[in-house]
Amino acid sequence: MFDPYVYPGTDVLKNILNIKDKKTLDDAEADYVSLRLREVAEKPLPGNYNIEHLSKMHRYIFQDLYEWAGEFRTINIEKEEPALGGLSVEYSDKAKIERDLSNALAKMTSRPWTNLSLEDKVKCFSEDLAAVWKVHAFREGNTRVAVTFCCQFIEAQGIPMNWTIFEQHSAYVRTALVAYSAVFHDLGDLSKKEYLERIVKDAFQNAAAYISGNPL
Repeated sequence: MFDPYVYPGTDVLKNILNIKDKKTLDDAEADYVSLRLREVAEKPLPGNYNIEHLSKMHRYIFQDLYEWAGEFRTINIEKEEPALGGLSVEYSDKAKIERDLSNALAKMTSRPWTNLSLEDKVKCFSEDLAAVWKVHAFREGNTRVAVTFCCQFIEAQGIPMNWTIFEQHSAYVRTALVAYSAVFHDLGDLSKKEYLERIVKDAFQNAAAYISGNPL
């Protein structure tokens, strides 16, 4: 499949720095993105937690690397997942990104968050985070942006969360999102939701330690 986002004959994303070695680009991306994520954590980007707000966050976080930062992908994507035996999550079709994302964000922003029990918060947040992530609206950076965006949304509702846990266990979080989203049009529902719900519950329960300056 032709991918206009990569340098011809490689799997390296075209980038502002014109780096054509994948390891070097990965290292540069880690440095730049870590810096931007810290800035966003210290000073959240203003917005209404809608599509425009999500795009604005992606653009800010990846502005140093990709000219298309903040823009929805223009191709369909698949990623072989070891956790799914080589299958790919069924990400949104490129023509349905805006619709699917609008639906996911509308559901998230309409919930009565402050009236929910801890268990309901865990289930609802896990469902909403996975729904935003499964759209995979951007060619790169979907996990980092979805987690940051949804966690800041929850905090904007006055609900504390120790979301440093997601950063500390980023590989686990992505695998948990894959497992949660394993619903296929031909194979049916193979999802395992408990992994994502477990770390989300930890993030809610450990919020007090995070606020006191002692993140677990």
